[in-house]
This record gives sequence, structure tokens and C-alpha cells, in this order.
Amino acid sequence: MHLIKCPWCGERAEMEFTYGGDGTLTRPADPEAASDAEWTDYVYFRDNPRGPHEELWQHASGCRRWIKVRRNTLTHEILATGPADRPLEGNAS
Repeated sequence: MHLIKCPWCGERAEMEFTYGGDGTLTRPADPEAASDAEWTDYVYFRDNPRGPHEELWQHASGCRRWIKVRRNTLTHEILATGPADRPLEGNAS
């Protein structure tokens, strides 16, 4: 079992969290002007990174807040966590 550090609740079991997707995606800046190709890229196409990657997770069985998690996709090690609306700092969770 992995532990994920919620910025508000502290370390909790991974089973309390729900994976929310890639934490590096940005929505088209002007949704009305975005082409179908831009929306298709944003909605459907994802990289499959190897190594450290930022992801969004929701503390579904706790405070229900969204957090950003930097996780090594090879080892599943949690490298850092923080609020979803802020950049992650450092390498420790």
C-alpha cells in the first residue's frame, strides 16, 4: 500500500484517493476559438511518460480536495504532493 500526503489531512492510504489524470494538461486558452483538432488533442491524446510525472488526484474519502502528485511511473514512488492549483516544489512528499 502506498501513502499519499494530502496537504490538508496528512499522509493517507492510496485507497482514499481517486486518480484524476495528467496534471500537466492545460485547457485551450480561448475555448470558443479552439479548433476541433485542438480540442481532440486536449480531450483524447495523452503521453505515457516514463519516470517522474505530475498527476491530479482527489482525496475522495477525506477532504474531497484535488491535489497534484509527482509520481515516478516506473517505481510508483510518490516524490511530491501539493494543492492542485500550485506548482509542486522539491522532491519529498
